[in-house]
Parts: sequence; C-alpha cells; structure tokens
Amino acid sequence: MTSTVPFQAGTEPRIPAPKIRRSRGDRWTIAVMLGLPAAIVIGLVWIPTVFTVILSFARWDGIGGTSTIEWIGPQNYVDAVQAYPPFQQALHNNVLWLAFLFVFPTILGIFLAVLLDRGLKGSRLYQSIFYIPVVLSMALVGFVWQLIYSTDGGVLNTILGTDVDWLGNPDVNIWAVMVAASWRHTGYIMLLYLAGLKAIDPSVREAALMDGAGPIRTFFRIVFPLMKPTNLLIIVITVIEALRAFDLVWVINKGRNGLELISALVTANVVGEAGRVGFGSALATIMLVISLVFIALYLWIVMRSDD
Repeated sequence: MTSTVPFQAGTEPRIPAPKIRRSRGDRWTIAVMLGLPAAIVIGLVWIPTVFTVILSFARWDGIGGTSTIEWIGPQNYVDAVQAYPPFQQALHNNVLWLAFLFVFPTILGIFLAVLLDRGLKGSRLYQSIFYIPVVLSMALVGFVWQLIYSTDGGVLNTILGTDVDWLGNPDVNIWAVMVAASWRHTGYIMLLYLAGLKAIDPSVREAALMDGAGPIRTFFRIVFPLMKPTNLLIIVITVIEALRAFDLVWVINKGRNGLELISALVTANVVGEAGRVGFGSALATIMLVISLVFIALYLWIVMRSDD
C-alpha cells in the first residue's frame, strides 16, 4: 500500500536543482582566473603593505640582511612629528591640496557635468576636450605645465608680460602646481558625475518640472540627494588624490623648496639619498591610515544605505 501526501493549496513540490558537474579543465580555469589576480594583489599590494607597517617600527638603511634591522618602536613616528620639519610643511601642503581640489576642480567638474547632461550642442566634443587630460599621466602633465610656467619664454609669462618664477618661488609654486593638478582632476570628476546623472530616472525630473520646480531647485532638492553614492565616491577619490599627489612635484623639483608632500618625503627617505627605510615606512603608514579612514567611512555609509 502506498501512501500519498495530500496537496496543499499555495504550495508546489520542490524540484531539486540539478548538480553541475565541472570537468577538471573547468576547475583549473576557474582556479587560474581567481587565483592569479588574487596572487598578484596579495604579492604586490598586501604583502608590501604589511612589511611597510612592520618596518615603520625599525631603523634600517636597506643595506644588508634583516640582521641589521634595529627595532626602535614608535620612535620614527615621534621623530616625524617633532624632529622632521619637512613633514609639517608636507602635511600643510597636503591639506591645502585637498582643500583646493574640493573647492575648485571638484565643483567645476560637477558644474560641467550638469551642463553636458542637459544635452548641449556639441556635448560629445566638449566631453572629449575636458577628458583628454585624464588619460595623460601626471608626469606628462608636469612636463606640459613646465612649458606653460617656464621663466624662459613660458606661455603664461608671455601672455601676462611678467617674469615670475612660478615653479622656483616657494611662495607661489604650490599654487601653480595645484592649478596643473586641477586641470586633470576636473575632467575626472566631470566623467564620474556625468555617469551618475545619466543613471537617474528622467521621470524624476519630469515630476519635479510638473510640480513647478526650476532647474536649480530640482538639482539641489532632488538630483543632488539622489547622487549620494557618487558624491561619497568623489569625496574619497579627491582625498586619495590629494594624499598620493607625487608625480607633479617630483618632476618639478623632487618635492623640495615649497613643494613638500608626504608622498615625496616617503620616496626621498626610502629610495633617495637619505636611505632611511624605516622612517620612510612610517611616513607611508601615516598616509595609509589617513586613506583607510576615509575609505572605511565611505564603505560604512554605502553599506548602511544598502541595508
């Protein structure tokens, strides 16, 4: 005698999912596709980062084996704050760099993105023009602006009829370099914000228009709040750009004479004439901690929004 299970309304019999059998070649392909990028990231990013943090508590000139390493605890961090004047100047310049990027190129990039999103005639051409500096390396940007700022027939001095040493005068060179960095950063922000604007449902703006809201009010009351993920991403990117700014100042004068930045000090101490690997690692660790604070804040806000 066979027993039957009565069918209940609203329920359906569950059909077990078929098991996918992968061949050995498929498993090897998956292992290589996942394992190789992971090995590269671990080998080129995580392991050097861990060793950098460890060496920040040591005094070492990079010559000889590990037996020549002298462990001194947090003394490198104390020396950086109390006995290394370039660090104070570099910290000031990095904060100034961050504020400048936020106030000028970031706002200008958002403004350009809003204009291009309105479907201006020739918007594709404008996008290409503003985006061209983004594809250039910062070192190449530095060479381009050296020609502009040159005291010997430079474009800017020729136009203004002056002979200002834009890159050699420590009172003005940091401002000149920040303008050069903004030339590239503006196009990057414009592209990110334009992509975010394109992702907004057009019906949202149409509804605001029907309610009598003008373009400015629609942007600040509706569009800007909806762009929260993009706004947070731009904040994090701008902070990281300000911290890792290196190429421009190094190309010009190796980060000296008014262009001190933390990243340039790291390079000068680790691979420069100083040869203080431990001290340079401490400076790099300080940059890492500051970056991680903003990255962690960004991830926390995004995950909280998703929940």
